[in-house]
Amino acid sequence: PLAMAFAISSGVKPEAGIYTAVIAGFIVSAFGGSRCQVARPTGAFAVIVAGIVAKFGLSGLLMCTMMAGGMLLLMGLTGLGSAVRFIPRSVTIGFTNGIAVLIASTQIKDFFGLAVDPVPSEFLPRIYALMHAASSVSGPTTLVAVTTLAVVLLTPWVTEKVPGSIVALLVITAACATLAISVTTIGSKFGGIPTGLPPFSFPEFRGDLVLPLLPSAFTVAMLAAIESLLSAVVADNMTGDRHKPDVELVAQGFANLMVPMFGGIPSTGAIARTATNIRSGATSPIAGIVHSLTL
Repeated sequence: PLAMAFAISSGVKPEAGIYTAVIAGFIVSAFGGSRCQVARPTGAFAVIVAGIVAKFGLSGLLMCTMMAGGMLLLMGLTGLGSAVRFIPRSVTIGFTNGIAVLIASTQIKDFFGLAVDPVPSEFLPRIYALMHAASSVSGPTTLVAVTTLAVVLLTPWVTEKVPGSIVALLVITAACATLAISVTTIGSKFGGIPTGLPPFSFPEFRGDLVLPLLPSAFTVAMLAAIESLLSAVVADNMTGDRHKPDVELVAQGFANLMVPMFGGIPSTGAIARTATNIRSGATSPIAGIVHSLTL
């Protein structure tokens, strides 16, 4: 659900998030420099990717992702991965908290079922639009959202053997289907998601977009590098291990080169999911590989 949510908030179809989590997750776990790193779409990319899609279309996004992958490869091969240790702690704290605020702001519309279309991509205009749409709150949608959140938060008080998110996903989905509660679903909004493995196809190359896409590609590459290496540092602190930053950047670059060939979006090391991976008992890259194959 999280991979699909980030794809939707980025302006692409939900299956693009799953494809990214599968392809990038496998590559980074198999070849990365952090033993327990989990790579997937993240909230940090949502606004950037949505802007690229709006301006250049899906083909532009695929090109941009591959360009960013090439930049990441170059950064790893030239030894720039070690530069992350010079980033001040205050910057990393602001960065991660900024992501949290950004993710929260993108979920308000669907949490309360507000009638806002389209939702502005910039933060302040988005909040302004949501406030003006407050009168369109959907009772059933809000009830389902609040109940789901409550199940997620309360499950650990009952048992820690099963993640609260899994319990909420299964129980609330079954309840909505059984009681015929009128809420928007992935099926009703997007027509569901395709079955089977993602198709392979080389993205359309447009020479006229190379220069216009350079700033966006550089932004994606830098964001992917910073978030991946910060996530690897978090993993090191939790496991006592020591990651190899340049190897990690090469793997992230390879992943972002391959993902567009399966219709995916930019990926990076995911801090929260890497931490969840370790708390669930992961001790080697096998955990991330199994995670990818399970998806």
